[in-house]
Amino acid sequence: MALPTNGRVVIDTTAGEIEIELWSKETPKTCRNFIALALEGYYDGVIFHRIVPGFLVQTGDKTGTGGGGESFYGEPFEDEIHPRLRYAHRGLVAMANNGTKNSNDSQFFITLDRADELHGKHTLFGRVMGDTVYNVMKIGEMEIGENERPVYPPKIKSIRIVDNPFPDIIPRITAAEKRAQQRAREAGQREREEAERRRGAKKDVKLLSFGEEQDGETEPVAFKKKNIARPDLVDNLNTTGIPMPESLLNPPKKSSEPPRERASEKEPSKHEKASKSSKSEGADKDIKKIRETHAKEKASGSDARRTEIEQMESEIRRLTRKRDGGEDSDEEAARKKTKRTKSYLEEELSKYSKGRGFQKKGKGKKDEGDVLAALNSFRGMLQSNANLEMEDVVEEDDRVDDSGGRTIPGGEDPGIEVDDDRGFIGHALHFPKDDGEETRKAERDYEVIDPRQRGARAREEERERKRTAMKGKNGRGRR
Repeated sequence: MALPTNGRVVIDTTAGEIEIELWSKETPKTCRNFIALALEGYYDGVIFHRIVPGFLVQTGDKTGTGGGGESFYGEPFEDEIHPRLRYAHRGLVAMANNGTKNSNDSQFFITLDRADELHGKHTLFGRVMGDTVYNVMKIGEMEIGENERPVYPPKIKSIRIVDNPFPDIIPRITAAEKRAQQRAREAGQREREEAERRRGAKKDVKLLSFGEEQDGETEPVAFKKKNIARPDLVDNLNTTGIPMPESLLNPPKKSSEPPRERASEKEPSKHEKASKSSKSEGADKDIKKIRETHAKEKASGSDARRTEIEQMESEIRRLTRKRDGGEDSDEEAARKKTKRTKSYLEEELSKYSKGRGFQKKGKGKKDEGDVLAALNSFRGMLQSNANLEMEDVVEEDDRVDDSGGRTIPGGEDPGIEVDDDRGFIGHALHFPKDDGEETRKAERDYEVIDPRQRGARAREEERERKRTAMKGKNGRGRR
């Protein structure tokens, strides 16, 4: 039977929660160290750096290498081996050491199976409770790489103290304060990086900026205006004080060479002429192609427009004929003719539709006189058939055979069946007179069994048997 626990914590990991109960009475120093480090937030963000499938998962090293860790006491503390705490099943929590005795700090591990070889070497101080052991097993099934390190290591988010067996513990710093310090450090780091970035950035003086952004260091830019000279508007160029360029003061002289020589100098070569002629021919071909495509598009557009106009005109004509009550177009007449044609089935059904409810609605109702006449004829038919039926009954009675009681129809072969369509009108339902014989026969041949009556009869027989047995005993006692 396991020893009772005192203390409970919940480890929130990326693989789910792990609920642990502590043996704080059997291992007080180890449990105090674990609770104090959890209160200080030491385990927040620590990964499971070692996974041995089917054996254990290990965590508690702040560096994540497996070689770090520190205790709440400031130095490694001694082992607390209890004889009744043994590694008999999975989900047991124990302290990890560096391979020697009394070298416990902050690292701990959780077993994944029975591990008798660890007894006496590591301090066992807790056990995983409930279904949260399956989260531990999930961690133990993760992919691992070299040196038993997981490829994607799970992480401890935080540890929640549910039942603190040591209320006198005063943490050096709480987990909330530690998180606040971490946030402040991160914010300061970001500010330093931003200041360094601003200091190293160069100002682009070409961009527009306000005076306070330039910090008053840059001087205002002076724009120099160029003088505009118009010598054609000035009568005397020397009287103006504006300096004139030499190109305006001394314009170039006209060439005195004959135009023939200049033309001969500018005359192009044969190669240039051939290239120019080929280019002009290609341009003419392209222009012709463009004109042809344009003409085709124009013709197709005009044809489409013409067909659309014709369709609109035909639609207008049809609407006017319909409004005036005239005949429809030839196409619609042909379409109506095709619609009016009936199939062979419809023609056959139309032959037998008279008097069978196939009349279409809207063609008029039958006259009431016709209906009354049909009813009177049917009533007369019934009366005539009733008289015929009485005569047939009398004839059948005469033809009854004395020996077998079978009827022999006169003048007809017994094997021939006569089909009379009006025979159904004269049919009547007759029952033989009951003189009580059938009732007596049913009572004689059939027995109604009631299970309740059978049980009552059996109980009555049992009582009668006991009664006779008692009478026999009383008679023997009197003798």
